[in-house]
Amino acid sequence: MNVIMGIGNDMRGDDAIGVYVARKFKKDGWYKIIAGQVPEDFTMEIKKIRPELLIIIDAALMNLIPGTVRIVPVEKLPDVAFSTHGMPLSFFINYIAKYVGDVILVGIEPSSMEFGEDISLEVKKAGDELLKILIKEDVHSIPVLE
Repeated sequence: MNVIMGIGNDMRGDDAIGVYVARKFKKDGWYKIIAGQVPEDFTMEIKKIRPELLIIIDAALMNLIPGTVRIVPVEKLPDVAFSTHGMPLSFFINYIAKYVGDVILVGIEPSSMEFGEDISLEVKKAGDELLKILIKEDVHSIPVLE
């Protein structure tokens, strides 16, 4: 089984994009987790499932154009800002990797993460395009952050 995990805060504009994508994702053979701001709360669930593939989706400040989608390698995590987590994603990914065949972190560059805003049009459009890629199981077509 594969797992998709959406991370973000529904009340902070584009920060909700990971949750938005995960909520809309539907595909046989996949389990979805709406992690919100606390992906670490789902470690036991992931350890129990032991997925072949875990795809994590989150808003990521990568200094790119808003709506840009990139795979973020674990070694690049110190260079990328993820703002609403209790635990650094690098720590979470390194911990959970023992229980998962492969972990892929997909970041989407936000436009605004102001409290009370909706997801911006360009970021929502990127999320919808990402959904198409994920449904085709073509995640490796996404460029890797350099």
